[in-house]
Amino acid sequence: MKVPPLLRETVFRRYWNASTISLLGDQISAIAVPLAAVIALHASAAQMGYLTALEWLPSLLFGLYLGAWVDRRGRRRQMMIAADLGRAALWLTVPLCYALHALTLPQLYVVMFAGGTLSILFMVANSALFVSIVPQSQYVEGQTLMNGSRGLTQVAGPSLGGMLVELLSAPVAIIADALSYLGSAYFLSRIRPAEPAAAEPGKGSLLEGARFIARNDIVRASLVSIAPVNFFSFLFNAIFLLYAVRDLHMRPYVLGLVLGAAAFGSVLGAVLTDRIAARIGIGWAYALGCLTAAASLLLWPAAQGPRQLVIAMVFVAEFGVGFGILLLDISIGSIFAAVIPGTLRSRVSGAFQTINYGTRPAGALLGGLLGAAIGLRPALLIGAAGCLLGFLLLLPSPLPKYRMPTAEPTPDSEPCRSAARLCGSDRGDTRG
Repeated sequence: MKVPPLLRETVFRRYWNASTISLLGDQISAIAVPLAAVIALHASAAQMGYLTALEWLPSLLFGLYLGAWVDRRGRRRQMMIAADLGRAALWLTVPLCYALHALTLPQLYVVMFAGGTLSILFMVANSALFVSIVPQSQYVEGQTLMNGSRGLTQVAGPSLGGMLVELLSAPVAIIADALSYLGSAYFLSRIRPAEPAAAEPGKGSLLEGARFIARNDIVRASLVSIAPVNFFSFLFNAIFLLYAVRDLHMRPYVLGLVLGAAAFGSVLGAVLTDRIAARIGIGWAYALGCLTAAASLLLWPAAQGPRQLVIAMVFVAEFGVGFGILLLDISIGSIFAAVIPGTLRSRVSGAFQTINYGTRPAGALLGGLLGAAIGLRPALLIGAAGCLLGFLLLLPSPLPKYRMPTAEPTPDSEPCRSAARLCGSDRGDTRG
């Protein structure tokens, strides 16, 4: 089997290992934490909404500040290591308190909020570290490998998480995520890439990233399209596990297998994104990912009838979501890497996440309240249908027509001007 050229390079391979290990733990806790709330702490629909909202509230509160702070200070890799170590310590408190019979929903709320804050710090730093490691000519390959590892971990993560919950209990299964953060920190500590310079004194404005988004047609179009998707998908995500356990009567190990279907879709998405982008363009590949992921969610509330049919429908739903999200993520990650200057990358990432991820807590809260008021299935239907709005908003924008630059520009600002020309825009800059 041929090893991709980037994985032959030691620095990228260690960076990729850090991401893969962390993602595996995240996939386990993605099923273990909600099940801990549902099974061990008997959370209601509204409480599940609060739990999901608190994980993403830091994006709204701190995204701008953390992005500007990271750009001013530099040392992105060190900040990522600190974020990993902090998250490991937080997650270890959950099984510890469970063993002492002291685990409560308020503690889970605190862990989710603090862990979400550290995750924002990690992500805004990581957006700049990627372009320090991967040359522009290999952005799509690098994004394919990074997101492909997400697909691979999604194959094993939910199934492994479901089995660990079944055998050990949900709180104990969370230990795996804490250990994954330690593994990530270890591999990051073993690389020394040449990072983009810190912003010059006086140029780390909190609003500089937001101004870049407002000026850049491509980034702005991505934000306008993906923010509604995040809002409605988290309306959906806040309650769908509760729906699966209480309405569809799925056991944790069955849920793990069903959610693992997203992984197979992700792997296929990682394999095919290059070919799809080459055939229809990277912008249309992003649009296709938005449509596929959104439309697939409709199968969850539509799943009715014999048990085998229900499981088959939600399996197909998760497969489609996994495929669409990987196609979307690889495409937009490659576009952003080409469009956003290195010295602005953390600030743009922070501003983008403030708005984009800031919609998630509002969506999660609404999902919990709707689930309690009108029932879980109608609320899921609203969430799934609402995700299609993002795709419709994307169609009139210049983003679907975007093509990756063919030549490697030299100055930091050149990628933005190249992107504007390729899109037929004269406004300058963007990110989504």
